[in-house]
Amino acid sequence: MQDYIKGLNERQKEAVLHINGPIMIVAGAGSGKTKVLTTRIAHLMASGVDSFNILALTFTNKAAKEMKERIGKILGNGEARNLYIGTFHSVFARILRTEATRLGYPSNFTIYDTDDAKSVVKAVINEMNLDDKHYKPNVVYNRISAAKNALVGPGEYANDYHLQQEDMRGNKPAIGQIYDAYVKRCFKNGAMDFDDLLLKFYELLKNFPDCLSRYQHKFKYILIDEYQDTNPAQYEVIKLLGAMHENVCVVGDDAQSIYSFRGATIENILQFQKDYDNVKVVKLEQNYRSTQTILKVANDVIANNKGQIEKTLFTENSEGEKIKLVRTMSDNEEGKYVADTIQEQKLRNHFNNRDFAILYRTNAQSRAFEESLRRMAIPYTIYGGMSFYQRKEVKDLVAYLRLIVNPNDEEALKRIINYPARGIGKTTIDKSILLANHANIPMWDVLENAEKVGFRAGTLSAIEEFVIMIKSFSSMLGKQNAYEVAFHVGKQTNIVKELFNDKSTEGVQRYENVQELLNSIKEWVESPDNEDGEVVDKSLGSYLQQITLLTDTDNKDPDADTVKLMTIHAAKGLEFSCVFAGGLEEGLFPSGMSINTREELEEERRLFYVVITRAKQRLWISYANTRYKFGQLVQNEPSRFLEELPEQYLDRSFAGGGTRNQSGFGNSSSGLSAYQRMNGNSFGSANQAEKRYGPPPAKKDETPSYMKPQSPYPKVVEHKPSTDFVASDTSALQAGQRVEHQKFGFGEVMKMEGASHNPIATVKFDQNGEKKIMLNYAKLRILS
Repeated sequence: MQDYIKGLNERQKEAVLHINGPIMIVAGAGSGKTKVLTTRIAHLMASGVDSFNILALTFTNKAAKEMKERIGKILGNGEARNLYIGTFHSVFARILRTEATRLGYPSNFTIYDTDDAKSVVKAVINEMNLDDKHYKPNVVYNRISAAKNALVGPGEYANDYHLQQEDMRGNKPAIGQIYDAYVKRCFKNGAMDFDDLLLKFYELLKNFPDCLSRYQHKFKYILIDEYQDTNPAQYEVIKLLGAMHENVCVVGDDAQSIYSFRGATIENILQFQKDYDNVKVVKLEQNYRSTQTILKVANDVIANNKGQIEKTLFTENSEGEKIKLVRTMSDNEEGKYVADTIQEQKLRNHFNNRDFAILYRTNAQSRAFEESLRRMAIPYTIYGGMSFYQRKEVKDLVAYLRLIVNPNDEEALKRIINYPARGIGKTTIDKSILLANHANIPMWDVLENAEKVGFRAGTLSAIEEFVIMIKSFSSMLGKQNAYEVAFHVGKQTNIVKELFNDKSTEGVQRYENVQELLNSIKEWVESPDNEDGEVVDKSLGSYLQQITLLTDTDNKDPDADTVKLMTIHAAKGLEFSCVFAGGLEEGLFPSGMSINTREELEEERRLFYVVITRAKQRLWISYANTRYKFGQLVQNEPSRFLEELPEQYLDRSFAGGGTRNQSGFGNSSSGLSAYQRMNGNSFGSANQAEKRYGPPPAKKDETPSYMKPQSPYPKVVEHKPSTDFVASDTSALQAGQRVEHQKFGFGEVMKMEGASHNPIATVKFDQNGEKKIMLNYAKLRILS
């Protein structure tokens, strides 16, 4: 027996040793899914399968890199680098580079990130004289994205009665026209957005039989990670590629299908056995991550879902501590409790910061946790914030690099044509765009022929200098590597110099960010780890593709000794010793927008299951009685999911109780029109919930005051400022001085603290008690 087989349990061995024919590996949370997948690939190669004939698709670059590294360690040779392992988007983009001309695109096509794509949508909306406050670019883009992921093109969209009726009901009847114009604009710009990488690859296979045959012969063995997260476009591509050999291995867990908002459909994994004959099914049910207590709670919660593949996770780990259920008066109190508990656990049980994760349903919830962690001086990393590559100064330099690789990239061109300022104003840019659209040619062609357009002399000279500069940069592409080109561009355009001369705190940070970008290009050029396949491609175009396809997680150091804050969606696939699940309140989790159908509610429950199964040793679940929403203090009731937690595994010493009534949901099936593909087909069109969980909340004026939770904020005794009130200079304020505050009234300064640039005074007010006042923002009148 091979050494790499020895550490596997019986079910894992069964999954690894199966070679030919379709196989579905149902991998429960923490069951060693990645280990099985990588060992299976290694076993295929050890059994004589050529590494060039294996395709493995993941959803994150991090997972792909980890798989390739593990396979290399198992086999101890260089064959792992020949594998096609990567995200759907990165692998398909790589193939499309060589096949793009068949579809009418240049091989150096630009990949638009989400911001670029929304910018094009906004431009189209404005050019069609539509109100972008009504046709919000974000909403329209999401609609277009959903259509592409469902393989619904502009023509089919425009001709589908149900989609048109849906847009009419939403009072947005022009979305189909915007979609058509958006697609044409991207094509003219020589650009594909993220969704196009799936859609265009599907079109390539569907419309060019020789291409389909070539890649069917090349990829004799196909493995897909997180199969429950695939959308219709990914599903159809896999069916086409795997049709010849049917050596398709899918790995996933229907209980962790949480991405329907991205077009993922749980039905892909539920119906896999119907797609192929003689499918081998292996269930990985032994969990190696969590304690018995955590696992039993997770099993009980997910058992409430109807649509799932039956399995029961078990573990040989210790029983572990009970799960702590925490109730606080407010979201700020919730944040304070979590920060205090992290500090206590670090001191008492010797945990590091990296052992803790705080998970929440929406990004907005992070504020209270961040503030409390900062007060305690606990370092943290927040996932889902602005990516390094989304910062303005980084995007500016990258736009130059994009333009010299693809001059037709209109979004990049518009961004930097007058940055740094060179005398090409908005009027000139608008005129160039108008001419380009009228003639249906790229904006770059207009600039190249500017002398024929009739620009005034000064503008014409500036345009001609700009065109010559970009062409000189482009001429370097075949002669110098990506770093040398980028360094030259940063220097010659004066971007680096301009940022260097800005000595403000923000200016220094922007300069450092651009230097970091140049450093990353140099590291990428010099690193042998980027040898990804038959040909080592160190071109600037290859670098730009790589950073465009990076995810937020790829830009963060998972080993940094910081507390991790993220939404539950971002946490899937990760694990932590200690997990805090915040905001378990009705309307927040489950989301009030996701409880209208059985399918939506079951996905919310799967999200809760994902939260629970991230924890290895300890789990805290918290909810707040009150939380600010849209500027209003709102009273909350506990989430319905809390009543699904088995009582014997809970420590309720920090929480109250309460029960809920349970109710069932109807369900109906449907066909697969364009409308239905876009609106989810996992269970067809679901009926509305037969009745709401629990009684409806009482109307505000009917609720007795003694039944309302008391506000965590004491009522302020309003103070009318003195007629001669004038704010004093507080730079020398000291403890013991009497002051007057416009709102809180008269008081005495008890102590001074905080940094010199942000001093904080603790003031004991006569009528309003002790409060901390930030002197940079508050107006105080010094009395003595």
